[in-house]
Amino acid sequence: MTTQTPPLVSLQDPKDVSINVIEAELASIWQNYGDNKDGIAATRATTFTFVVYEPEPTQHLLATLGFYTGPVDGIAGPRTIAAIKSAQKAYEMEATGKSNQTLLDRLKKELDKAKAEGKLTDVQQRASQEYPPDLEGTGIADTIASANPCRIITLCPTVGEDNGVKAQVSAYCPVNKRSQHTLVCCEYITLRGTAEALDKIGEIISDLTINGLSTFVWWKAEPAPEYGLFKRLVSKENTLIIDSSIFSNPEEDLSHTIEMLADDVFLADLNWARLGAWQELTSAAFDPPERRDAVREIDRATIDYEKGNPAQALMFLGWIASRLQWKPVSYEYEDGEYDVRRVKFISGDNKSIEVELSGVPLTDWGEVLGDLISLKLSSTNLKADCCTVLCSGTTGCMRMEASGGAQACRIEQVTSLADQKTDHLLSKQLQRWGQDVLYKESMEVVDQILKLASQS
Repeated sequence: MTTQTPPLVSLQDPKDVSINVIEAELASIWQNYGDNKDGIAATRATTFTFVVYEPEPTQHLLATLGFYTGPVDGIAGPRTIAAIKSAQKAYEMEATGKSNQTLLDRLKKELDKAKAEGKLTDVQQRASQEYPPDLEGTGIADTIASANPCRIITLCPTVGEDNGVKAQVSAYCPVNKRSQHTLVCCEYITLRGTAEALDKIGEIISDLTINGLSTFVWWKAEPAPEYGLFKRLVSKENTLIIDSSIFSNPEEDLSHTIEMLADDVFLADLNWARLGAWQELTSAAFDPPERRDAVREIDRATIDYEKGNPAQALMFLGWIASRLQWKPVSYEYEDGEYDVRRVKFISGDNKSIEVELSGVPLTDWGEVLGDLISLKLSSTNLKADCCTVLCSGTTGCMRMEASGGAQACRIEQVTSLADQKTDHLLSKQLQRWGQDVLYKESMEVVDQILKLASQS
């Protein structure tokens, strides 16, 4: 299920302009349409600014084909340059270390060929799903902007030679069936250039946000705390939207996220929003009066997730621990077919709780890397009525049931919801200002776990 985009009226198709006259160009559009023209009066949106950081696919393609192992963030550092040279040598091109359309076309062709011949490894197949190819992801931003008319600024960092920043402006109006003669319209500003070039005009980008209104920044890459533009956009006045499912170094990137929360940055993780159904069912399992006290008897927990990214599992564990006042005291990691993490907690009444997180390798991957598969909460007190199993599918349920135990467990299946889609999650987030207290408290526990992990 996807959001239905309303019909659009084009006031201005994408027009190349100088960076210095962007505001003047937009103002001229509204001057032309301020009066009733052709039976339609159009006004500019005065809701919020939506900034989208949308890296081009070069790094993603290099990573998928095995040339690049760094973060896909649009920043052309030494690893990216080395990866470009390696690819150029492999494809018998001049090894300049600079990306161009010829290399991009060849990388896309090689990826399609490898997929068709079934030559991608499991890791490469997974990498091909982590990031949206090319700029297809901007379609989601367009859908959001259509449902929530605003000013949308798309930053498209390119990997290649620094030729400055190219700017385009456009304006489109979603048609509201109840009022087809008065349109509230979206302003689009698109800026393309290398990450370094965009950084140089960081002050101009900040000035393009609408004064006095909220600004949402959808950073479609991993956090880049050392990148000047990232630091400028991640201010206490803006809401930063990320998706930890695309983190290639989840523990490190989650630590960066936690640091921003500690600095009082308003931050939203779409991956956290995907846990809503799991949280609701877990809470509901202990709503019956006869089970409310039993929740305090829980001293064993197992969380299975799709191998590749433990972010969801860690955040869900952080949520459970923060609600039940568990404090993490030890951490162990076991490499192998399952990435097993064992965390020991101490409860408020000094009871020991043992938790196991397992990354389960699956042949049938889901749409989101690291999605939860199943959860089991139980107790060593065999008289306690607290055993609860939640699972997202048959495989997860069977795995948890096979783990056995003398207790009778309450078993429920978590249904995949349509509003887990990125456009729905974004639309909800754009209606919310301020910090999610539960998210912040849960991430504080995750921070404690990660610090134990760094010491082990």
